[in-house]
Amino acid sequence: MSVTAPPTRAGRWPVVRPWLGVAARLGLAAVWLIAGASKVGDLAASGRAVNAYQVLPYDVATVIGAALPFVELALGVLLLLGLATRLGAGVSVALLVVFIAGIASAWARGLSIDCGCFGSGGQLAQGQAPSYLPEILRDLGFLVLAGFLLIWPRTPVSVDGWLSGEPAVEDEDE
Repeated sequence: MSVTAPPTRAGRWPVVRPWLGVAARLGLAAVWLIAGASKVGDLAASGRAVNAYQVLPYDVATVIGAALPFVELALGVLLLLGLATRLGAGVSVALLVVFIAGIASAWARGLSIDCGCFGSGGQLAQGQAPSYLPEILRDLGFLVLAGFLLIWPRTPVSVDGWLSGEPAVEDEDE
């Protein structure tokens, strides 16, 4: 009879990491799909939300606001399928850094706006307080998910894995 030592943390990581990647990929996909879907029905409102940050000229802000829901939906689909995961994660990182910087800038300049992250957005009503810190913390959490996928993009149940023909979970015997 042979006795084996229980797996160490380092020994479990190769087994757990891909499944954490699936959770990160699907979670981030849900975020982008919900964010994009909440804005795609009213592209003018999305443009006004971007313009509320008072960083870009009005015409540029409205074009970016109108394009943003489609970028978010595309990222959501790519991540949901696990197709071009590293690219989707990289674009997600870039967008989230811009979003965090924009919210921090609005906060630092004393603007009273809704971030517009999940629809609506724009100027808040008189006396309504903005919630910048929770929005920044939420986006930092999403940034962690995207960063994880940028480092470890291969996950089980993904088109990337199917196309490569390689298993995403390492065998214990290797």
